Amino acid sequence: MAVELLPPERQPVIIAARRTPVCRSNGALKKLRAHELLAPVLRGLLAAAGVERSAVADVVIGNAVGGGGNVARLALLEAGLPVSVPGVTVDRQCGSGLDAIVLASRLVAAGGGPLFLAGGVESTSTAPLRAYRNDDGGPEFYRRAQFVPESFGDPDMGVAAETVAQRFGISRERQDAFALRSHRLALGASEAGYFDGELVPLHTQAGTVAADDGPRRGLNSAVMSRFPAAFVDGGTVTAGNSCFDADAASAVVITSLERARDLGAVDGLLVKGAGTAGVEPEVLGVGAAAAAGNVLAAAGVRAEELELVEFNEAFASQTLACLDQLGIDGGRVNLDGGALALGHAYGASGAVLVTRVLAQARRNGTPGSLALAMISSAGGMGTAALLEYRHL
Repeated sequence: MAVELLPPERQPVIIAARRTPVCRSNGALKKLRAHELLAPVLRGLLAAAGVERSAVADVVIGNAVGGGGNVARLALLEAGLPVSVPGVTVDRQCGSGLDAIVLASRLVAAGGGPLFLAGGVESTSTAPLRAYRNDDGGPEFYRRAQFVPESFGDPDMGVAAETVAQRFGISRERQDAFALRSHRLALGASEAGYFDGELVPLHTQAGTVAADDGPRRGLNSAVMSRFPAAFVDGGTVTAGNSCFDADAASAVVITSLERARDLGAVDGLLVKGAGTAGVEPEVLGVGAAAAAGNVLAAAGVRAEELELVEFNEAFASQTLACLDQLGIDGGRVNLDGGALALGHAYGASGAVLVTRVLAQARRNGTPGSLALAMISSAGGMGTAALLEYRHL
């Protein structure tokens, strides 16, 4: 079904999307800090959309494990935008990049500004060491931030993924098969050139990085079956059916339908609904299903009406559990592979989903078709956005 439009001056639409290659942590992009990943993407976006740098009202960027200090402002200045453009950084952990896009869309809908750059970035390779201050003033280093009070258990991601597998009956066989599918689809998409138009090559001291480095050609069912349980003894969640940490940046140009037409944009993704929901922290991976269910219900859209679905594959167990809850067949999701093959660059991953939706819609989407981007986050949350591909 077609969801009702806002007035053209307030209807948010995404007219361009770009991303860096997604590369394994401490790999090809290990020397680039977060703003150095993001700045080339911002420049590439402006060129792709034909937008003057002075036309940007704000830059809204998600980031989860960076050093603070407002990486959005740092990156936009690095990209050559005017000092009059402010920049704001948001943190909803893994959902940060998608939440940044949702925030920018709501600013457009509220009449808060004509054009925004929004997305996310993560350099897990250069993320700062973190420490509490002891009573004597010395540092006590810790691996990750606390997401919920200890009374809620505050589980690690892998432990929570195992809990999801057990609670929702997701077998090891399903997890392995879904992960293997992700690698095969990503390899096929790369070979077919499906990623080429969305990628911004990055220049490092070691050379130019122009392709994702995660998908593994040598995986097969026999190899997948040999991975041991990674987080819980006797469990089903393994390194093979879990994502790996990555470095990447991704962002979009989002403006009003009226302004997009003035710029000469010929097509784009209309933002038709979005929301974030909370769930039990012990099963944090199913947050996306709660958010997506709310968004679809509010729009009066059934799951079978979705033509494209992009879901961040942090773990095969939580991806399959969410899809089962929503009634979406796993074969309809992430048609060019997902984070199980490409990697999970935390704050950037939600924006990568939207970038992938736009690329797929432009490749073979039908005008008026609906798409869903969704992601689960640490602490027991999920964010989802309902998008509609339109000729403008």
